Amino acid sequence: MITNPQSGTRIDEVAAGIYRICTPLDVIPGGFTFNSYLIADEEPLLFHTGYKKLFPLTAEAVATVLPIDRLRWVGGSHFEADEFGALNEFLTAAPNATAFGAEVGVMTSLNDFGVRPAKPLAEGEVLTVGRHRLQWVNTPHVPHGWDCGVLFDHTTATLLCGDLFTQPGATAPPVTESEILTASEQMRGMLDYYAHARATTPILERLASLQPSMLACQHGSAYRGDCAALLRELAGRIEASAGA
Repeated sequence: MITNPQSGTRIDEVAAGIYRICTPLDVIPGGFTFNSYLIADEEPLLFHTGYKKLFPLTAEAVATVLPIDRLRWVGGSHFEADEFGALNEFLTAAPNATAFGAEVGVMTSLNDFGVRPAKPLAEGEVLTVGRHRLQWVNTPHVPHGWDCGVLFDHTTATLLCGDLFTQPGATAPPVTESEILTASEQMRGMLDYYAHARATTPILERLASLQPSMLACQHGSAYRGDCAALLRELAGRIEASAGA
Protein backbone atom coordinates (compact mmCIF):
# COMPACT_ATOMS: atom_id res chain seq x y z
CA MET A 1 0.00 0.00 0.00
CA ILE A 2 1.33 3.41 -0.98
CA THR A 3 1.42 5.65 2.10
CA ASN A 4 2.92 8.75 0.47
CA PRO A 5 2.35 9.28 -3.27
CA GLN A 6 4.92 12.08 -3.49
CA SER A 7 7.84 10.01 -2.16
CA GLY A 8 6.57 6.62 -3.28
CA THR A 9 6.81 5.28 0.28
CA ARG A 10 4.82 2.09 0.76
CA ILE A 11 4.12 -0.53 3.42
CA ASP A 12 3.37 -4.19 2.76
CA GLU A 13 2.93 -7.23 5.00
CA VAL A 14 5.62 -9.64 3.80
CA ALA A 15 5.15 -12.29 6.52
CA ALA A 16 2.59 -12.72 9.29
CA GLY A 17 2.80 -9.54 11.35
CA ILE A 18 5.96 -8.29 9.58
CA TYR A 19 5.67 -5.17 7.42
CA ARG A 20 8.22 -3.85 4.93
CA ILE A 21 8.31 -0.05 4.81
CA CYS A 22 10.06 1.09 1.63
CA THR A 23 11.10 4.51 0.35
CA PRO A 24 12.92 4.80 -3.01
CA LEU A 25 15.64 7.41 -3.38
CA ASP A 26 17.57 8.57 -6.42
CA VAL A 27 21.03 8.04 -4.90
CA ILE A 28 22.48 5.81 -7.64
CA PRO A 29 21.61 5.44 -11.33
CA GLY A 30 18.31 3.58 -11.51
CA GLY A 31 17.44 4.40 -7.91
CA PHE A 32 17.73 2.54 -4.64
CA THR A 33 15.27 1.43 -1.97
CA PHE A 34 15.58 1.90 1.79
CA ASN A 35 13.56 -0.56 3.86
CA SER A 36 12.53 -0.67 7.50
CA TYR A 37 10.66 -3.63 8.98
CA LEU A 38 7.85 -3.26 11.50
CA ILE A 39 6.86 -6.25 13.63
CA ALA A 40 3.33 -5.62 14.85
CA ASP A 41 2.87 -7.51 18.11
CA GLU A 42 2.31 -6.94 21.81
CA GLU A 43 5.66 -5.12 21.97
CA PRO A 44 6.00 -3.63 18.47
CA LEU A 45 9.51 -3.57 17.05
CA LEU A 46 11.04 -1.49 14.26
CA PHE A 47 14.17 -2.85 12.56
CA HIS A 48 16.02 0.06 10.92
CA THR A 49 14.80 3.62 11.39
CA GLY A 50 15.89 4.92 8.00
CA TYR A 51 17.63 8.23 7.50
CA LYS A 52 16.71 11.10 9.82
CA LYS A 53 15.26 12.97 6.83
CA LEU A 54 12.96 10.00 6.13
CA PHE A 55 11.45 9.98 9.62
CA PRO A 56 8.15 11.65 8.63
CA LEU A 57 7.66 9.15 5.80
CA THR A 58 8.56 6.09 7.87
CA ALA A 59 6.46 7.26 10.81
CA GLU A 60 3.53 7.90 8.46
CA ALA A 61 3.78 4.32 7.23
CA VAL A 62 4.06 2.87 10.76
CA ALA A 63 0.91 4.78 11.73
CA THR A 64 -1.14 2.89 9.13
CA VAL A 65 -0.57 -0.28 11.19
CA LEU A 66 -0.33 0.96 14.79
CA PRO A 67 0.10 4.20 16.76
CA ILE A 68 3.75 5.19 16.69
CA ASP A 69 3.81 5.73 20.45
CA ARG A 70 3.18 1.99 20.91
CA LEU A 71 6.66 1.11 19.62
CA ARG A 72 8.59 -0.80 22.28
CA TRP A 73 11.82 -1.70 20.46
CA VAL A 74 13.82 0.23 17.84
CA GLY A 75 17.06 -1.17 16.45
CA GLY A 76 19.08 -2.22 13.46
CA SER A 77 21.84 -4.40 12.13
CA HIS A 78 24.75 -1.96 12.52
CA PHE A 79 25.37 1.73 13.13
CA GLU A 80 24.99 3.74 9.92
CA ALA A 81 22.68 6.59 9.01
CA ASP A 82 20.18 4.48 7.08
CA GLU A 83 19.93 2.04 9.98
CA PHE A 84 19.81 4.45 12.93
CA GLY A 85 19.60 8.02 11.56
CA ALA A 86 16.06 8.62 12.84
CA LEU A 87 16.56 6.75 16.14
CA ASN A 88 16.07 9.75 18.40
CA GLU A 89 13.00 10.92 16.49
CA PHE A 90 11.41 7.50 17.09
CA LEU A 91 12.48 7.41 20.74
CA THR A 92 10.91 10.82 21.22
CA ALA A 93 7.69 9.82 19.48
CA ALA A 94 7.53 6.54 21.44
CA PRO A 95 8.39 7.31 25.09
CA ASN A 96 8.38 3.63 26.13
CA ALA A 97 10.62 2.47 23.29
CA THR A 98 14.14 1.15 23.87
CA ALA A 99 16.88 1.09 21.28
CA PHE A 100 18.76 -2.17 20.73
CA GLY A 101 21.77 -3.49 18.86
CA ALA A 102 24.83 -5.67 19.21
CA GLU A 103 26.80 -5.36 22.44
CA VAL A 104 29.65 -3.78 20.47
CA GLY A 105 27.33 -1.32 18.76
CA VAL A 106 25.69 -0.25 22.01
CA MET A 107 29.09 0.26 23.61
CA THR A 108 30.68 2.18 20.73
CA SER A 109 27.76 4.14 19.27
CA LEU A 110 24.20 3.75 20.47
CA ASN A 111 24.65 4.79 24.08
CA ASP A 112 26.34 7.98 22.91
CA PHE A 113 23.98 8.73 20.04
CA GLY A 114 20.65 7.84 21.61
CA VAL A 115 18.63 10.09 23.91
CA ARG A 116 18.35 7.20 26.39
CA PRO A 117 20.29 3.99 27.02
CA ALA A 118 20.06 1.10 24.57
CA LYS A 119 19.70 -2.62 25.26
CA PRO A 120 22.75 -4.64 24.17
CA LEU A 121 21.87 -8.01 22.64
CA ALA A 122 24.25 -10.89 23.22
CA GLU A 123 24.87 -13.64 20.67
CA GLY A 124 21.83 -15.91 20.62
CA GLU A 125 19.73 -13.71 22.89
CA VAL A 126 16.00 -13.89 22.20
CA LEU A 127 13.52 -11.02 22.34
CA THR A 128 9.98 -12.28 22.76
CA VAL A 129 7.68 -9.47 21.69
CA GLY A 130 4.42 -11.44 21.79
CA ARG A 131 3.85 -14.12 19.18
CA HIS A 132 7.21 -13.39 17.56
CA ARG A 133 10.44 -14.79 19.04
CA LEU A 134 13.42 -12.86 17.68
CA GLN A 135 16.95 -14.21 18.06
CA TRP A 136 19.99 -11.98 17.69
CA VAL A 137 22.93 -13.39 15.70
CA ASN A 138 26.26 -11.57 15.66
CA THR A 139 27.68 -11.24 12.13
CA PRO A 140 30.76 -9.01 12.59
CA HIS A 141 32.04 -7.65 9.25
CA VAL A 142 29.35 -9.59 7.32
CA PRO A 143 28.77 -7.79 5.14
CA HIS A 144 30.46 -4.93 7.00
CA GLY A 145 30.69 -3.28 10.39
CA TRP A 146 32.34 -4.54 13.56
CA ASP A 147 28.94 -4.25 15.26
CA CYS A 148 26.95 -6.06 12.58
CA GLY A 149 24.20 -8.52 13.50
CA VAL A 150 20.84 -9.79 12.31
CA LEU A 151 17.52 -10.86 13.82
CA PHE A 152 15.89 -14.22 13.10
CA ASP A 153 12.18 -14.51 13.75
CA HIS A 154 11.53 -18.11 14.78
CA THR A 155 7.77 -17.59 14.44
CA THR A 156 7.79 -16.88 10.70
CA ALA A 157 11.32 -18.11 9.82
CA THR A 158 12.13 -14.60 8.60
CA LEU A 159 15.73 -13.41 8.69
CA LEU A 160 16.00 -9.64 9.07
CA CYS A 161 19.31 -9.65 7.25
CA GLY A 162 20.33 -5.99 6.94
CA ASP A 163 22.63 -5.24 4.03
CA LEU A 164 23.00 -8.84 2.89
CA PHE A 165 21.62 -9.33 -0.64
CA THR A 166 21.40 -5.60 -1.34
CA GLN A 167 19.64 -5.08 -4.68
CA PRO A 168 19.75 -1.90 -6.77
CA GLY A 169 16.71 -0.29 -8.37
CA ALA A 170 13.79 1.84 -7.25
CA THR A 171 10.84 -0.37 -8.23
CA ALA A 172 11.55 -3.69 -6.50
CA PRO A 173 8.36 -5.57 -5.55
CA PRO A 174 7.80 -6.02 -1.81
CA VAL A 175 8.41 -9.78 -2.06
CA THR A 176 9.98 -11.86 -4.80
CA GLU A 177 10.44 -15.58 -5.32
CA SER A 178 12.92 -14.95 -8.14
CA GLU A 179 16.56 -15.33 -7.15
CA ILE A 180 18.15 -12.12 -5.92
CA LEU A 181 21.80 -13.15 -5.86
CA THR A 182 22.46 -11.99 -9.43
CA ALA A 183 21.26 -8.45 -8.69
CA SER A 184 23.06 -8.46 -5.35
CA GLU A 185 26.34 -9.55 -6.94
CA GLN A 186 25.95 -6.86 -9.60
CA MET A 187 25.65 -4.34 -6.78
CA ARG A 188 28.73 -5.76 -5.05
CA GLY A 189 30.63 -5.55 -8.31
CA MET A 190 29.65 -1.92 -8.77
CA LEU A 191 30.41 -0.91 -5.17
CA ASP A 192 32.03 -3.63 -3.09
CA TYR A 193 30.57 -3.11 0.37
CA TYR A 194 31.76 -6.42 1.84
CA ALA A 195 34.51 -6.57 4.45
CA HIS A 196 35.81 -10.02 3.29
CA ALA A 197 36.58 -11.18 6.80
CA ARG A 198 38.08 -14.60 7.46
CA ALA A 199 34.89 -15.64 9.28
CA THR A 200 32.52 -14.76 6.41
CA THR A 201 31.79 -18.34 5.31
CA PRO A 202 31.22 -19.71 8.85
CA ILE A 203 28.89 -16.80 9.61
CA LEU A 204 26.86 -17.33 6.43
CA GLU A 205 26.69 -21.06 7.23
CA ARG A 206 25.41 -20.19 10.72
CA LEU A 207 22.62 -18.15 9.12
CA ALA A 208 21.86 -20.92 6.62
CA SER A 209 21.56 -23.44 9.47
CA LEU A 210 18.59 -21.44 10.80
CA GLN A 211 16.68 -22.51 7.66
CA PRO A 212 15.00 -19.16 7.01
CA SER A 213 12.11 -19.13 4.55
CA MET A 214 12.32 -15.37 3.97
CA LEU A 215 15.17 -12.86 3.73
CA ALA A 216 13.98 -9.40 4.78
CA CYS A 217 16.56 -7.29 2.92
CA GLN A 218 17.17 -3.65 3.75
CA HIS A 219 17.63 -2.70 0.10
CA GLY A 220 15.47 -4.30 -2.57
CA SER A 221 12.79 -6.98 -2.35
CA ALA A 222 12.31 -9.41 0.47
CA TYR A 223 13.05 -12.92 -0.85
CA ARG A 224 10.85 -15.96 -0.26
CA GLY A 225 12.35 -19.35 -1.10
CA ASP A 226 15.28 -21.61 -0.29
CA CYS A 227 17.20 -19.02 1.69
CA ALA A 228 19.72 -21.50 3.09
CA ALA A 229 20.81 -22.45 -0.42
CA LEU A 230 21.08 -18.78 -1.38
CA LEU A 231 23.23 -17.99 1.67
CA ARG A 232 25.55 -20.90 0.86
CA GLU A 233 25.79 -19.84 -2.77
CA LEU A 234 26.73 -16.34 -1.63
CA ALA A 235 29.47 -17.80 0.56
CA GLY A 236 30.82 -19.70 -2.44
CA ARG A 237 30.79 -16.59 -4.62
CA ILE A 238 32.69 -14.61 -2.00
CA GLU A 239 35.26 -17.36 -1.54
CA ALA A 240 35.73 -17.61 -5.31
CA SER A 241 36.18 -13.86 -5.71
CA ALA A 242 38.66 -13.77 -2.84
CA GLY A 243 40.65 -16.58 -4.42
CA ALA A 244 40.70 -14.75 -7.74
